[in-house]
Amino acid sequence: MSNEARVTDAKPLRADARRNRATLIAKARELFTDGCFDLRFDDFAKLAGVGTGTLYRHFPTREALAEAVYQEELAAMCARAAELRTTRPADEALESFLRGFVDHLCAHEGLARTLTSLMAGQSAALADGTRALTQAVADLLTTGAASGSLRDDVGPGAIMMALHGICAAYDQPTFKPDADALITLLLAGLKP
Repeated sequence: MSNEARVTDAKPLRADARRNRATLIAKARELFTDGCFDLRFDDFAKLAGVGTGTLYRHFPTREALAEAVYQEELAAMCARAAELRTTRPADEALESFLRGFVDHLCAHEGLARTLTSLMAGQSAALADGTRALTQAVADLLTTGAASGSLRDDVGPGAIMMALHGICAAYDQPTFKPDADALITLLLAGLKP
């Protein structure tokens, strides 16, 4: 059965099930942010105040829980990119988005560590997330090129390559200043 068929056939969650799922995701986000990435998977249920069966019903693995957190975080980042495009000059919107991406990664080290394990398995959620993020970057670049504040000959692939490099180096001791310096270089190279 295809993923599309499974999504179409899925019944909507009851209100209590939606609350439990949201509680698990919120607790996981909090724990990942606090750097608690080495917990036993069952501990997520206890710390969220739900039963172990509830945890496994919604998220059969740690990776599935991390993917759910990632999907919510990514949706927020893409929404932020859209907001920036409409509220700031195009070059400032791109800068704010890229620097915010680095800040977000710094604040969510535990999620970054968990996602590193997901990348090895080529998760569908990560692939979908990469497409969504690439589209958000493409929209920022298109707006910048149309306004004349950014070059029109650089596509989102180059920016995504830089972001992937930044993500891969999140655990380096000089991560934040190095990532900020890379963003500064990238933005300078995008000026017309």
